[in-house]
Amino acid sequence: MKEIKRTTVTAALPYANGPLHIGHIAGAYLPADIYVRCLRARGKEVLFVCGSDEHGAAITLRAIKEGTTPKAIVDKYHAMMGKAFTDFGIHFDIYHRTSSELHKETSQEFFLKLNENHAFTEQEEQQYYDEEARQFLADRYIIGTCPTCANPNAYGDQCEKCGSALSPKELIDPRSTLSGAKPVLKSTKHWYLPMDRSQQWVEEWINTGVLDGVQQHDAGEWKPQVLGQCNSWLKDGLRPRAMTRDLDWGVPVPLPNAAGKVLYVWLDAPIGYISATKQWAKDQERRDPGSSPGWEKWWKADDTRLLHFIGKDNIVFHCIIFPILLKMHGGYQLPQNVPANEFLNLEGQKLSTSRNWAVWLHEYIERWPNRQDELRYALTSLMPEFKDSEFTWKAFQDYNNNELVAILGNFVQRVFVLCHKYYGGKAPEPGERIDQDVALWSNVHANVEAIAISNDQFRLRDALASAMNVARAGNKYLTDTEPWKLEKTDPERTRTVLSNSLNVVAVLSIVLDPFLPFTAAKLRRMLSTGTLSWEQAFRTDLIGADQQLGASEHLFKPIDDTAIASEVERLHANRPVETTPTTDQPSPIKVVEAKPNISFDDFGKLDLRIGTITAAEKVAKADKLLKLTIDIGEAHPRTVVSGIAQHFTPEELTGQQVLLLCNLEPRKLKGIESQGMVLMAEDAEGKLRFVKPTEAMPPGSGVR
Repeated sequence: MKEIKRTTVTAALPYANGPLHIGHIAGAYLPADIYVRCLRARGKEVLFVCGSDEHGAAITLRAIKEGTTPKAIVDKYHAMMGKAFTDFGIHFDIYHRTSSELHKETSQEFFLKLNENHAFTEQEEQQYYDEEARQFLADRYIIGTCPTCANPNAYGDQCEKCGSALSPKELIDPRSTLSGAKPVLKSTKHWYLPMDRSQQWVEEWINTGVLDGVQQHDAGEWKPQVLGQCNSWLKDGLRPRAMTRDLDWGVPVPLPNAAGKVLYVWLDAPIGYISATKQWAKDQERRDPGSSPGWEKWWKADDTRLLHFIGKDNIVFHCIIFPILLKMHGGYQLPQNVPANEFLNLEGQKLSTSRNWAVWLHEYIERWPNRQDELRYALTSLMPEFKDSEFTWKAFQDYNNNELVAILGNFVQRVFVLCHKYYGGKAPEPGERIDQDVALWSNVHANVEAIAISNDQFRLRDALASAMNVARAGNKYLTDTEPWKLEKTDPERTRTVLSNSLNVVAVLSIVLDPFLPFTAAKLRRMLSTGTLSWEQAFRTDLIGADQQLGASEHLFKPIDDTAIASEVERLHANRPVETTPTTDQPSPIKVVEAKPNISFDDFGKLDLRIGTITAAEKVAKADKLLKLTIDIGEAHPRTVVSGIAQHFTPEELTGQQVLLLCNLEPRKLKGIESQGMVLMAEDAEGKLRFVKPTEAMPPGSGVR
């Protein structure tokens, strides 16, 4: 492995189409911030870049809906997100934006170099065109029925209900989001990245770390879910992907025969990391003329390591597509690791911006002033490093009251109260240390070392646990030694105990800074010290005798049930309809009693067909019943009364495909003749789910 002198850390560019929520923070930005802070504390050379992703169809759509311009949209959310990051203590070296002129120049130069290197193929293709709006439709300008789950409002690039990746031509009954009209196919030209040509080297590089015969990274250090998702793509075979779009908001394709075309956002956006680095270098030179920090060493030098912090929905773009682009351009280092996190769920459901099921970062900061570290602690403790995790307000309360207040805050408070009481607010002179003191410092220093090791392995939850173990060690030491009693019988021993305890607080001011920067600043203020280096955390004499201490401050305040109930009530005020299990484990199976065998002929009597629900409504004076209109390919749709009203609302059923038993004897329920039975699966908790095809089928398709 090559020697590393510096590290370039990128955090996924947040899309400037809305505010940040805690899922974004726990997924990419907080882990990146913790990692960078820990590296810097240890004296490592690191550059931390981010910025707003400000192009793409979704921003244009939002502008149309709000009657404004894409520029106004991105200006609003760029400022909002930048302020939220700063207020939350996430400090980038630069927070740039992809709508800048420098980014435009950088992206176009990058594209031209790729084109010069024959990285693209030009292809004529049939693309959807809106004849009323008179323009080609980008993926997000098209909606239709998802072929996988029958969601009638799936986008042309992805179904947000089931998560399936789509292309516009896969949608059933596509329609334009601009006019509502049915689009037509029309010929257009685009520049494609033939990723299939890179299949062999990408596969070797990801799984072995070897690139062009040189060991570039240790594949064993990559997270299993990252390797798994990459290998899933590779197993299916890489395919060409269009790198341009027909849009008027984005970076124009810099070729004479490309009028009206812009760079695909997933070519444009990752280059934003490079343009941000260029802007940082320019800013440094302006602040310190002659310093010439340069940008290229952060991306091209052999002794530079590139790391991408992202959520799992961005894995293939950072592990496959962007590396292909970097290699085909030439001269750039490929990422040494992409420590992607899984998803954070919220109160039993998936976070959803469209359904307002989220804890918005800027709103939290407004409602909980000066309590950023409480949320940083909870999100780090719950960080979805290897599997999805869940944030609840009750867990937030428990982390605060049972750990921050009861352990960390309690220890520091006791130490300062006793020092002010016995020594007038000055640090005491220690006496001779005994085995009990040696054991304390052995424990503390072992945990300091464990923090750095865990951080380097991207196990930030473990790193935080080790940092809190320092506070636990101090708390236990105070409880075991009881200096308030020793003061009456052995005041010299009391001085040693409290001197040791003050120095443990000093160590905490160092090791907590990556996780709880506002609290670490309070500790430095209380100790009357400046910022201490990581190496100093292995010392035992950071606070000398007679050093004047600052006033004791309460680090944390308990959170009562009323405050938590208010947050839960606020969240449920816009409660979404559907719920999604948040664990990686399937719901428990409902065990049913086996029934007697039947003959094949008896089974053959069942008329089972695929149907599509075209309408649904509640049955009057019946809490459990819904009236469903189901198309099974007959001249007229069937009416079916089903006892599923406590599991589904009528609004969410339209478009669902179901398995219908069609030749069940009709019967009347609440005066409505039911012409069949919808088959459902039931788990041990009584939750119902539809039995349906994995891919959309024509209504009336037989089941055999």
